[in-house]
Amino acid sequence: MAGPAIQIESLTPAQAHERQRAGATLVDVRESHERAVGRAAGALGVSRGELEAAPASALPDRAAPVVLICQGGRRSLLCAQALAAAGYTALASVEGGTEAWIAAGLPVERDAHDLDFYERYARHLRLPEVGEAGQRRLQAARVAMVGAGGLGSPAAYYLAAAGVGTLVIADDDVVDRSNLQRQILHTDARIGMAKVDSAREALTALNPSVRIEAFGERIRAGNVEGLIAGADVVVDGADNFPVRYLLNDACIKLAKPLVYGAVHRFEGQVSVFDAGRRRGQAPCYRCLFPEPPPPEAAPNCAEAGVLGVLPGVIGLLQATEAIKLILGIGEPLAGRVLHFDALAMRFRETRLGADPECALCAPFTPFPGYIDYAAFCAAS
Repeated sequence: MAGPAIQIESLTPAQAHERQRAGATLVDVRESHERAVGRAAGALGVSRGELEAAPASALPDRAAPVVLICQGGRRSLLCAQALAAAGYTALASVEGGTEAWIAAGLPVERDAHDLDFYERYARHLRLPEVGEAGQRRLQAARVAMVGAGGLGSPAAYYLAAAGVGTLVIADDDVVDRSNLQRQILHTDARIGMAKVDSAREALTALNPSVRIEAFGERIRAGNVEGLIAGADVVVDGADNFPVRYLLNDACIKLAKPLVYGAVHRFEGQVSVFDAGRRRGQAPCYRCLFPEPPPPEAAPNCAEAGVLGVLPGVIGLLQATEAIKLILGIGEPLAGRVLHFDALAMRFRETRLGADPECALCAPFTPFPGYIDYAAFCAAS
C-alpha cells in the first residue's frame, strides 16, 4: 500500500524565477514537442518519464535546489514527489506551470526551428501511438493518389492536414461546375482549371509544408509505375474499372499497399489490397472482382448520380487507412471490405480471403504483364 504523498513546496512563477536567478535548476518536465512551442527561459528540458527513470543523469546532486515546471502544474508536482522519494531534498514545483509563467510575462524561449511542426501537429504528438517519431514518418512519407475528384478530394485534404510529406496526385481532367457538389478540393472560381493544379492550390493553402506533385496525365500501363514507384501507399480514387485493375496489377508488381474506395448513388465501400507485400495472405482487387461487372450493373456517377457527402465518408476512410499503413498502427482493412449505406446509416463488413487461384497475386505467380484494360472491361 502506497504511503502518503510527499509534501512539495509550491512556488508562484515569480518566486520560481527568482529562485532560478539565485542558482536553482529549473527543469521543464513536459515532452519535447510541448517545450518547443514555448518554455521558461533557461529551463533544462527533460521529460517527466526520462527524469523519473534516470534522475541522476540530469540532476547528479540530490541536495541541489531544483524547481520543476510543466504545462499546468500537475505533472511537475507528481515528478517532484517521485524525486523526493528517490532522495532529492530541495524540490519545488511551479504552481500553474508554463501557462502561468507566460501569463505573468516572464521570459520565454521558443524553438524557431520546426516551430510549425510542433504547433501544427500538437494533437498528433500527444497520441502515444503517433508521437514525434510517428509524425516524422508521416512527414517522410509519399502517397500516390489517382483522382482529384470525389474520393481524392477528402482523402487528399486529410492526408495533407495530417502532414504526409509528399502527395503525388494524378488526374487529367479539369474542374467542372457539376464537380463542386462533392469534389471539395475545387471552387467555383477554379472552373476550367486542371484538377491537379486546383488541388495543389487548395492543399498548399491548407498546409504549405506538404509537397504536391501534379501528374496531369491519364493513367496507362506506360506511366503507372512512374506514378507509384516511390510511394509508400497508393490511394485509388478512380471512377472506372480499367484504371482500378491497372492500379491493382501495378501495386502487386511493385509490392505497394493499395487503399481502394468506390461509391455508387447512396452506397460506398473501402478496403486495403496488400497482396504485393503479402502473397497468399492478403487479397487483391481481382480476388474481389475477378472480372469487371457489365457496364449496366455499375454505371458511373455521371450516369447514376451520387449523394454529394458519400465520397466524403469513403474518402475519409481511405485517408484513415493510408495513415494507419504509414504509421504501422491498428488493424488495416486488408482482407475485409467495409460497406457503407448512407440511407440506412449502417456499416457492414465482408471478409475477403486471398484467392489461391488468382492470376495476379497467387504465391509464386510471375507477373503476366499489363493488358489492354479498356478492352478487358468492355468484353465482360
